[in-house]
Amino acid sequence: MAPYLLLVLHILFFLTGLSGIHGVSTVSHVSVSEGGSITIPCLYHHGYEEHVKYWCSGYFFNFCSTLMRTDSQSASNWLSIADNVTTRVFTVTMKNLQLGSGYYWCAVEKGGTTHLYLSVATGTARLYVDQQHVTGVEGQSVTVNCNYSNSGDFCWCRLGGSCVVRTVGNLDGASVELKRILANGKKVMIVTMSQLKMKNTGWYWCAVGDLQMPVHITVNQPTTTQSNTTTTSNLLVVLLIPLSLLVVVIAGTLVTLKKLRKQNSEPNITYSTVSHTRGTAQQDPLPDDAVTYNTVVTKTKACIKSCSTVLMTCLTYSCLYVFVLAEAFMYIGSVNHHYSYQSVCVPPLLQEAEPGDVVYSTVAAHQR
Repeated sequence: MAPYLLLVLHILFFLTGLSGIHGVSTVSHVSVSEGGSITIPCLYHHGYEEHVKYWCSGYFFNFCSTLMRTDSQSASNWLSIADNVTTRVFTVTMKNLQLGSGYYWCAVEKGGTTHLYLSVATGTARLYVDQQHVTGVEGQSVTVNCNYSNSGDFCWCRLGGSCVVRTVGNLDGASVELKRILANGKKVMIVTMSQLKMKNTGWYWCAVGDLQMPVHITVNQPTTTQSNTTTTSNLLVVLLIPLSLLVVVIAGTLVTLKKLRKQNSEPNITYSTVSHTRGTAQQDPLPDDAVTYNTVVTKTKACIKSCSTVLMTCLTYSCLYVFVLAEAFMYIGSVNHHYSYQSVCVPPLLQEAEPGDVVYSTVAAHQR
C-alpha cells in the first residue's frame, strides 16, 4: 500500500506544478552548508512584470506556507525577496540555514512553476562558490571557481539560456573556458569568461552532476580614467620614441662639432715659396728675396658650418616636438577634467503559460 501511496503523492506533486512549469525557470538542486547563505534567482516570462511574486515552503504548492511576497514584505533577519522587472528575475536570499532538506516554491501570480530542492548539510557543501556575485569590465575577463566534491558531468549555463558543456564554448558573444583542477586537495572547476560584453550581465549557474550553484555576473563599462590612462600610455610611446632618437642625433652632432672646433683652434696656414722665372716677356723686376705668402683655408670651417646647420635643424624639430607633446598632454588633461567619472547541463526553457495559472518554483526546505 505504501508504494502506491508514494506514487500517488509524486503524481499529485507533478500535477501541482504542471501548469506553471513553462513560466518560471530556476536551478533544480543546490547544496548549502549549515549556517550558510544562498541567493536563488527565479526567471519569469515576459508579461508578468507587474504580477505578485511569492516564496513559500512545502512539498505541494497548494499546501505550502507563504514566507515572503513582493507586495507585502515583512521584516526578516534570514529571508528577503527582490524583483527586477527589467531583467524579469526575482531573487530570494536565505541566511543562516539550518540542517535539513526540502522544497521551496518561487511563484508568480498567474504565471507558472518549476521546482528546486535545497539540501543543508554539516561541513562543506558539495558544490559551492566563494562569491555568488562577481563583477567584470567590458572587453576583459572574469573568473568563477566552482568547488565541488561530487562527481558527474560539468557545465556552465546562463539562466534561461544555453550551456557550455565542453572545455570551451561561447555564450552571448563571450568566450567561455572550463577547466577542472585539483588545488590543495580540493576539486575545482574554473570558469573563465573573456571578451565580456554588457549583455553578458545576468544570472548563470555551474553544474556538476545533479547539483547547480547560481552566480550573478555584472559587466561594467570601462571608466574614462581607465580609457585615458591607456590612451596616455600609448601616446607616450608614440611621442617619446622619436624624441629619444632626436636627442641621440643632437648629442652626436654636438660631439662631432666639438671635435671639429678643437681641431680648428689654430688657423691652418700653408706657406709656399714662389720662384719667378724670367722669360722673354717684359716683367716687373722683383727683389731677389721677395716671397709671396699664400694662405690656404682647409674645409674644416665649411664642415663646421654644415654641422651647425644640422644642429639648428635638430633643435628646431626638438622644440616643435616638445610643443606637440605639451599640447597633447594639455588636451588629455582637459578631457579628463571635463568628462571624468568613475548531471543537468540542459537549461530549462521558458514558455508562455495559460492565463489564470500561478507560477511556482520549488526549492529545498529550510528546517528551522
